Amino acid sequence: MFICNDFCGLDFLRGLKGVVFDCDGVMFDTRALNMRFYNLILDRMGLPPMDKGQEDYVHAHAVRESIAHIAPEGRLDEALTVWKGLDYTELIPSMVPEDGLYELLGTLRAAGLKMGVYTNRTNTMELVLEKFGMAQFFDPVMTARIVAPKPHPEGMHRILEAWNIAPHEMAYIGDTELDAQVAGAVGVPFWAYGNESLQAQMYLRDFWSLRRRIVHAAREGGVLGTGCTRPHCEA
Repeated sequence: MFICNDFCGLDFLRGLKGVVFDCDGVMFDTRALNMRFYNLILDRMGLPPMDKGQEDYVHAHAVRESIAHIAPEGRLDEALTVWKGLDYTELIPSMVPEDGLYELLGTLRAAGLKMGVYTNRTNTMELVLEKFGMAQFFDPVMTARIVAPKPHPEGMHRILEAWNIAPHEMAYIGDTELDAQVAGAVGVPFWAYGNESLQAQMYLRDFWSLRRRIVHAAREGGVLGTGCTRPHCEA
């Protein structure tokens, strides 16, 4: 298995045709917003905030699973009612895209690479993409509203089918154990973002280093599955 850190060469890009992104913790640093959201549910139920284990769980899982995890026994229906009375979309304007994300997306598109999203968000992903002007980059967008939540690999299979490519021709960028599991289940190379404790083929500390290597690979020719077709592939 090829393992790459921020200083490796271009072998990990050979034959690459598409890149799939997780949302929370990858495209956006949303941990604080998610904690605020779930703690608000608990507060309205007269309960204390989440502990560290609960915070880690809700960061990775879909909303219904997360609420079931933090709700005390016998109070799940109450917690779901509180959730339905909240408007998570009010928090979306406070989300901050990761540094270098827009530049990376433009470079990936210029290099002829497909891009998709695979997230355990349920019904806000499309709103997030529209709000931040990213919708034009991603197709398809797989959420827990339309496929089984991760770590079930349904969403990954759906993306591979839509793109008509082999698993080794795609990479999945994620930051949690669930992301690593779903990539491994399908045989898709996993790139860990900001989390070197995961088993991954590559570790990314930021998007700038990945962008530089995509530009280099596009210039080299024959490394990526498709070559750079536009002048702004240049760094």
